[in-house]
Amino acid sequence: MTTQAVAQRRGWRVVDIVVAALIAVAGGVLFWAWSQGANLITPLTAAYAPLSGLYAGGWMIPAVLGALIIRKPGAAIFCEAVAASGELIMGSQYGLTVLISGLLQGLGAELIFAAFLYRKFNLPTALLAGAASGLFCGLNDSFLPWGWNIAYDGTAKFLYILFCVISGAVIAGALSWVATRGLARTGALSSFASRKAGTEPVFG
Repeated sequence: MTTQAVAQRRGWRVVDIVVAALIAVAGGVLFWAWSQGANLITPLTAAYAPLSGLYAGGWMIPAVLGALIIRKPGAAIFCEAVAASGELIMGSQYGLTVLISGLLQGLGAELIFAAFLYRKFNLPTALLAGAASGLFCGLNDSFLPWGWNIAYDGTAKFLYILFCVISGAVIAGALSWVATRGLARTGALSSFASRKAGTEPVFG
């Protein structure tokens, strides 16, 4: 493939931007609702707070889903960051820190797709992208100055990060991959490289 062909394949079209924006807007609504749900699980994690990491995957869905559908460099970061901005506009209980979280979580997923040169969008890649997004989420929450669990001891921080990784892989990775295959089978992704996602090999 020539350099020009690669540039055209990776360049963003208007339809890519529009659909990525729609994913991000829907993601912003999801973020807001997911944040409200976080309050509901507090009694469940009261016995051991790091278990809340198992809930974190919902905040990473736009990054993985956007990348699986758009399949262009920057899709994961764009969708996750714009979704975080949407949550902030709707009134996030986490304030401006959601923007940083969105950028970092999007970056985690983006690095995985970039590592495969934006050519692998199978289940293992989606799981890795979700896991990496979860890793960045856990590190952000545990070690950066605004992290809400920065006071945890070392073991609690490790377990929280591990739970975020698991949640990211399962909720953001696996569910986004399933959703992309479902959308492809309806014909909704006919304008994208992901249009054949419904019949692509699971591990190929």
